[in-house]
Amino acid sequence: MARIVLFNKPYGVLSQFTDAEGRPTLADHLPIPGVYPAGRLDRDSEGLMVLTDSGRLQAKIADPRHKMSKTYLVQVEGTPDHTALRALAEGVELKDGPTLPARVRLVEAPAWLWARQPPIRFRHHIPTQWLELTISEGRNRQVRRMTAAVGYPTLRLVRYRIGSWTLDGLAPGEFFEWRV
Repeated sequence: MARIVLFNKPYGVLSQFTDAEGRPTLADHLPIPGVYPAGRLDRDSEGLMVLTDSGRLQAKIADPRHKMSKTYLVQVEGTPDHTALRALAEGVELKDGPTLPARVRLVEAPAWLWARQPPIRFRHHIPTQWLELTISEGRNRQVRRMTAAVGYPTLRLVRYRIGSWTLDGLAPGEFFEWRV
């Protein structure tokens, strides 16, 4: 039986269990030995992580060849126009090559979304907009690089879904564990 852990990673936490610099890690939130992250989230990103003790499941989730979709809520600086949204949907050119097409749509900030600590910077004269962006790759900082490539830098990034698993019912720092 494989153990699966869904974890809502808070902002500022590293997606690893140890850190030589003493920064917050998964070990500060998950008292579960023997599980490992199936993919990563940057320290400045928040949201769903899946951890498991199964190497096969870990590879299925994290390896881009399996194309497991991941949905992100992305707060960007500015209000993306139709051209930017179409570019994200069709795939954008990054330094490491073009991205696969993505599903993207403008959304309101979800009512369930927690306030980030520390809050994002706020500018009175520059609007922000939330996007729901679904990708099936997982390159380093891919969503942030995609929004920047179309002229709308990411201010906040929350991963909501990996495959069929979601953040539903998990507050920042909380986890749910089961065996399959």
